[in-house]
Amino acid sequence: MVKTSQGARRAAGLAGAVAVIGLLTACGGNDAAGGPRTVSGTAAPATDGATTASASPTDTATDIGSTTDTATPSAHSATPAATGTTDAAVVSSSRCHTFELRASVGRNDPGAGQENFPIVLTNKSGRTCTVRGYPGAAFLDASGKQLGPDPKRSPATPGTVRLAPGKSAWAGLSFANPEISGAHSATPESLLVTPPDERDPLKVKWKGGAVPVSGNESSVKLIPFSPGTGA
Repeated sequence: MVKTSQGARRAAGLAGAVAVIGLLTACGGNDAAGGPRTVSGTAAPATDGATTASASPTDTATDIGSTTDTATPSAHSATPAATGTTDAAVVSSSRCHTFELRASVGRNDPGAGQENFPIVLTNKSGRTCTVRGYPGAAFLDASGKQLGPDPKRSPATPGTVRLAPGKSAWAGLSFANPEISGAHSATPESLLVTPPDERDPLKVKWKGGAVPVSGNESSVKLIPFSPGTGA
């Protein structure tokens, strides 16, 4: 009975030792297998982490935060700029340009020793535009040389004249009759007319006779544009 109990105890101990060895072997197998899984598992989160750390801010900046926040102020910032640009463009584009106009000189309306001619600008374009202020004016001889000094502007308050297609505005050009005033005179070949705020002039055949070019009472005066032809 004693031997049997000892044998049983040995058998139980041996079985326990085998179980322990088996357990240790299994744990070692798990560590060995867990090593690659740990590396693989670590690498995957690191990749995901890198993607998250890299892509997430990128996605946030692109899709959510920066683009929205940046684009919104940018859009708001651009709006006033665009509005300012648009306003400036509207102001600039509303002005009648030389190529949109036709110039002519109306009939003389003399009085009290003065010769008074209307300089007429007619809108030949297909849009409504504006003229404001005084024209530039210069008498030219046949060679294109200016006769006399530049005209003087009369003290008047200029207004803006809107010209629909086909409509006209006129500015007054006046001077003392040189036969009466005794000023030195010449007969121009043409009158050079420059619309307000433009650089390119229009040339008009002058049919108004002699004009003062020097001496007393030789000033030529201009009044600003008004609607119509001055007739």
